[in-house]
Amino acid sequence: MFKEFKKFILRGNVVDLAVGIAIGAAFTSVVNSLVRGFIDPLVAVFYGGQKLANSTFTINGKEFLYGDVINSVISFLIVAIVIFFLVVQPINKLTERFGKGESEETPTHKCPHCLAKVPKAATKCMFCTSSLQKAA
Repeated sequence: MFKEFKKFILRGNVVDLAVGIAIGAAFTSVVNSLVRGFIDPLVAVFYGGQKLANSTFTINGKEFLYGDVINSVISFLIVAIVIFFLVVQPINKLTERFGKGESEETPTHKCPHCLAKVPKAATKCMFCTSSLQKAA
């Protein structure tokens, strides 16, 4: 049982996921600091001197911190934008660039001698150099 757990933990995707979560948490704290330290005071200049994070409204004696919610939404949007432009789009472009050949492959069949995949139009196997009969 311990060997199975060790195998699971040392899998590449588990380690990658752990690293991604750690980097994501660190990046989120940087973005939260940016929002609190730069964007919030910048909004306060236009908002009448009060920091957006301290903005509240009261109903029946209960105070609602809508400014804090707006700060969280701004932080989320910044993180989402950065992830989209620095991670998702480059990966999509790489997948599109290198994945095209796989989706548009020429039709193949197996060589009867070595069982390798060869194009249907081939007259010789590129692996074992055996002569191939063209399919009718």
